[in-house]
Amino acid sequence: MNQTNGTEVTEFVLLGLSSSSEVQPVLFFLFLVLYLLTILGNGLIIITVTSDHHLRSAPMYFLLCNLSFQDLCYSTVTVPNMLSHLGTQHKTISFQGCIAQIFFFHFTGSTEIFILTIMAYDRYIAICRPLHYEVIMNQQACWILAGTSVLGGVIHSITQVMLILNLPFCGPNELDNFYCDIPQVIKLACTNTFVVELLMVSNSGLVTLLCFIVLLISYTVLLMRIRNQLAEGKSKALSTCASHLMVVTLVFVPCVYIYARPFQIFPADKLVSILYTVITPMLNPLIYTLRNAEMKNAMRRIWNYSI
Repeated sequence: MNQTNGTEVTEFVLLGLSSSSEVQPVLFFLFLVLYLLTILGNGLIIITVTSDHHLRSAPMYFLLCNLSFQDLCYSTVTVPNMLSHLGTQHKTISFQGCIAQIFFFHFTGSTEIFILTIMAYDRYIAICRPLHYEVIMNQQACWILAGTSVLGGVIHSITQVMLILNLPFCGPNELDNFYCDIPQVIKLACTNTFVVELLMVSNSGLVTLLCFIVLLISYTVLLMRIRNQLAEGKSKALSTCASHLMVVTLVFVPCVYIYARPFQIFPADKLVSILYTVITPMLNPLIYTLRNAEMKNAMRRIWNYSI
């Protein structure tokens, strides 16, 4: 093979979810439906928030719109490529394409984690300091926080990619997954990767775990504060925090499982990967819209206006 970035490997073979010609069409149809639902759900939230002035100017919905956009991008990084591979026996991806997929996968994923952290901060200010909420979470502050989350995602992803590019790859080139990710790619390096794995676990796993713990503590404090509020405000705040907590759990638990341990391959890894690349981006819009009266009312207004 030709040399590429100092390595003899020019492409990787993705073993995918199944090699059975009978199972692949079923998986293709299933994941196509899930991906279309992801586009529909997240696209609907983006359109609703951007079309409604009240929602667009509210920090919580501004952040929710950003989260839906990241969910849409996050799923798009992996699912279309997986669908194309389910329709062919030639399941390969170039070395450059693999690196690009890792970059955008971790960029969108880490940006989403930062946005979820900002959303927890937003709810804390709204519940614990309601009189100062509009001053603290003004439009400029929201844009700065959103921009900071994107910048953090770029820095995180560049760090991951640079560590991989410094590794030599001379074969084998088979990845036991349906997309390129760090745990599988690192195992194919032709060198001792112990130090790199520790750096990766520190950069991805421990940071994710710490963020998850901080968010759990934050929402526990919020729930304790909500108990002292009036019944009407209490019910609304409880519903909002419950939705946020469900999404946080769906996003963080699989990430902690995959990245907060040494890079060993387990049979459940593919199922967990499906959960946070396909299922979670589809469920997030349902969780936020079904439990949110303002979102449902705004969607009805847009629907009535369109017809």
